Formats: sequence, structure tokens, C-alpha cells
Amino acid sequence: MGIIVQKFGGTSVADADKILAAARKAIRTQQQGHQVVMVVSAMGKNTDVLVDLAGQITSNPPAREMDMLLSTGEQVSVALMAMAITELGSKAVSLTGGQIGIKTDNSHTKARIQSISTERMRKHLDDGHIVIAAGFQGIDDDFNITTLGRGGSDTTAVALAAVLQADACEIYTDVDGVFTTDPRIVAEARKMDRVSHDEILELASMGAGVMHSRSIEFGKKFGVPIHVCNSASFSDEPGTVIGLHSESQDRPVSGVALTKNEAWISLADVPDQPGTMDTLFSKLGSVNVAVDMIVQNVGEGGKAEISFTVLESDLPTTLKAVNIVAKDLGGVEVTHEANVSKVSIVGLGMATQTGVADRMFRALADEAINILAITTSQIKISALVPRDQAMKALRAVHGEFELEKQPGDRAAFGNKSTVTLQPSPVDVVDRLQRMEDLTIDDIQLDETQGRVTVSQVPDKPGIAAEIFEAVAAEEIMVDMIVQGTGRDGLANVSFTVPMEAVSTATEIVRSVAAQMECGPVTSDPKIAILSVFGIGIRTHTGVGVRMFQALSRADINVEIVSSSEMRVNVVVDADKGPAGLQALQAAFADVIG
Repeated sequence: MGIIVQKFGGTSVADADKILAAARKAIRTQQQGHQVVMVVSAMGKNTDVLVDLAGQITSNPPAREMDMLLSTGEQVSVALMAMAITELGSKAVSLTGGQIGIKTDNSHTKARIQSISTERMRKHLDDGHIVIAAGFQGIDDDFNITTLGRGGSDTTAVALAAVLQADACEIYTDVDGVFTTDPRIVAEARKMDRVSHDEILELASMGAGVMHSRSIEFGKKFGVPIHVCNSASFSDEPGTVIGLHSESQDRPVSGVALTKNEAWISLADVPDQPGTMDTLFSKLGSVNVAVDMIVQNVGEGGKAEISFTVLESDLPTTLKAVNIVAKDLGGVEVTHEANVSKVSIVGLGMATQTGVADRMFRALADEAINILAITTSQIKISALVPRDQAMKALRAVHGEFELEKQPGDRAAFGNKSTVTLQPSPVDVVDRLQRMEDLTIDDIQLDETQGRVTVSQVPDKPGIAAEIFEAVAAEEIMVDMIVQGTGRDGLANVSFTVPMEAVSTATEIVRSVAAQMECGPVTSDPKIAILSVFGIGIRTHTGVGVRMFQALSRADINVEIVSSSEMRVNVVVDADKGPAGLQALQAAFADVIG
């Protein structure tokens, strides 16, 4: 049989009894004919203890020395695990990240993996050892110890599974698997048997409760099936498989996520001209701020509004950078709001089904929850809401899509041993060079759609629901939806539909706008949508910089922006579409997979 990688988190190795239980699990797996690589985290709260010790010494510890300190937690765990396996009568060898040959860049405390050597691991495996690898760590070109940041042990495990072409990567943790939403918030949340890499990446905030998004990025990039299992019993229950397929083929929504601690920043009266987005995102990229939701709506009178969210912890750094940009652009008003949260629905099925957005918006409206902003991707719809209404919003949307119920046509679900690594379409060695570098899957130009915009929309619950219920009633497929926070209690809502439906959609929205006393309603029968798809788009802060720089140099103005974890969409003038595609292809030529 093949190789199985098993990762045990801090709670799974918190004391001697748990270490012995994990050792027995690995030995049983080996006795079934597999070669086994274990990846272990630091014991229990050991990392927190080390961080606290550093804080007692200095309020500003050097990043290099923090890596030296924190890496010791995993080294304790691997040594004890090797002792446990030896005591139980099997052979084991413990290895640090450096001993394995996990090479990273030199970004201390948040390093990215560049390559992994397999020679030493394979020799030990062939000699009958269980290899016990220290998670969370590697070395840079100067042999400095580096750590991988949050979720680093998960990242190590999936990366090792990729380079070893393992049959599977099993993640043992203190939960049963991946749920339709956070079960601590919604009691009705249901464990999913299966979820796709794409869905879990778009549900990154939900996935972070079980696994960090960087590890899922590895899984998707290298085709690694990931099994999330409960370590409490180490039973043979499959937990949740994160892989190629969704749980249901026709269910529009698979899960609902909440990102609680978001902050919203808006720039009003921005020049609506080529280069503006480049100026802003180049500055944000220079301070290494990861932007989440990005919203730019159709400009009026030569001015536009650009809004985006960041984690609340990044707000001070972001505001400092944005205020510099606002001063350089001249006459730009900057506002911000910290007490907001993002509620997102995700599902592969929504890419082909109408009437999904309106159901979400109606569920929120029925609970009197105001939507502050909207962005969409092909398989995700996100709404920004006041933080004090976030929990209610999550429960409302989860209930609307009846996610507590089993899907009607669940995809075939096999025994864990039957799920194998998918063969790579290109040479594995080439793919594993600089493993965590940005990979762009595709850059597309869509010239089949038009735009509808309703202006001066009252910023109150129910408006979005009314608009999209009316559109859905005509079975019109909506792609992008963009709503910004607006000013003076008024906002603009734009959306795209197939060209042949623009006229009908415009008339429908005009009727709704008249009833709601908002408008005017404008439309463009033909637009160009440029989309960049990729793994790690949000975690690699330079994506927006490259994209907007390329369009600026081509003298192409960005009219609308919408983003998600794996996709950035921009709307440009229809005549500029081919030139925009060419510019983006050139800009990302070195990272297109």
C-alpha cells in the first residue's frame, strides 16, 4: 500500500496518555500495510506558554528569535512521540523541519514553503520506521529556523503528503469534521461527509476553525485528499473528506461562514480614471495588508467610491496607508467602520442556479438585518452586516437553505482507503518548485454580459431582497452583484446578467425602484468582465497590485470590482476587454499554472 500522512494537533498530544493513543493509531495504520508519516504540533498550550515567556522578557522580541523559541514546542512533541512508538514495539524516528529539508523563505513567523526534500524521509520509511515530523517549521537558505505561522502544522502535513504523493492526509483534531457552519453558534449545524477544495477555500473563515486556508491551498494545488477526523476516539469514522467533489451535485449552498472581526474602509470622490486602483493597492501591498471584500461601483460625474474590508487588527496600518493615498489623489474622503462582520454562503451549485441571492437577502430582511455591502463570486455570495446582528444573520441564512438536512443526492462516499491522490497533469517536480508561490489557474474574459445599476438606494433592510426577488421571478441568471456602503444613507446596487436579459432586467428593476422611491436605473447592454482565478489570491497581497498595475499601464479604467477568496472580477468598457485580457495574461505569465 501507499503512504499515509497523519497530523495530530496540540489537543491530540496534550499529555502522555494522548501521545500514546496517537502512537497506537499510527502503529495500527502501519500494520495495515501503509507507510506512515506523522506530523505533530506542540503539546496543548505549550506555544502560548512560550509566547508568554517571551513577553515577560521583552515587549518587542526579534522575529528570528521567536522562531527559534517557538520551534522547540514541536521538537518536544516529536521526541516524545518517537519514544512512545518505540516503547510500543515499533520503529520510529523524529525529525525537525530542517532535518527533513523543508526550505522556506526568510519571512520569520510567517514563512512560506519553497521546497521539501523527500530523500531522508523515504529512506526511513523504507527501513520500516514511522517518520515523525515536527510541524510548523522549516529553515531558510541561511539555515535559520523559520515558522509557518497560523495553521503551520496543517500546512506541513498537506505539503508532505503532496511531495510524497501520499494516498491521503489525515488531520486528527478535537472536532468531528467540517460542519455546514460553526456548531458553537448554530446548534443545527451538520457535519458534512464531503466538501470540495473550492468550497472550503471560499469558506476560509469557517475552514480556519478546523484547518487553515493555506493547507487547503496545498490540497487543491496538488490534488491531496484531506480527511478531517476526531482524535477523541481515533475511530475509523471518515469525518469529512476535503477533495475534488462537493457533498451534493444539485444543492445550491453547501455552507455558511461568518468572519466576525472585519473592518470596512471607504474612499469617496475618487477619480474615476485609469490608475486609481493601482495607486491604492500598490500602497496596501507595500504594507502587506491582506484585503478581503473589494467593492467598486459604477462612478458618477467622473468620481467613484472604492470600499474594502480588512481584519480589524489590520485597521490602524491600513488607515495610515489609505490616508496617504487619499492625500495624493486629492479631495478624497476616507471613512471607516470597525464593528462589522461578513456572512457568506458558498456552494458549487449556485454557479448554475437562479434565485440563490434573493433567498439570502430575504432571509436577512425578514430578521430586519441591514446589508451594508455585497460582493459575489461564481460560488460565493458575501454580505457585510453590523457586528451586533452577525450571529442572527448566520442563523437566518443557515435555516433558509435548510443546511441542517442531509442533501437529497449526496455524492458517492467511499471508505477512506479508496480515496487516492489524483495524478498530476504535469511533472510533479516542476509543480513542487517554490511550493507556496501564487498559482493563477486561469484568466478569463467574459463578453456575454451586460450591467444594470440602481442608484440612490435607501440603506435599510429589504431593498436588495425586493430587487433580486423580482429578477429571480423571471429566471434571469445573475452573475456579479456589487453594493457599497454608500453615503448619506444611500447606496448603489449593480449586477450583471446575460446581454439578452439586460433590457428585461432593467425594466424589472425600474418597476421595483419606483415602488421603493429610489433610482435612477441605468444599464449597459454590453460590458467586459475580466476575472483572475487562483489559489492564494487573498493571502498573496500582490495579486491586486499586479492586476491593477497591468490595467493602468494599458490605460483601461476599472468600472466595477468584486472579489472573493479565489477570484477577482473587474468590469471594464466592452471595447477594452481584449486589451485587458492581454495585459493580465502578460502580468501573470510567470504564475499561470
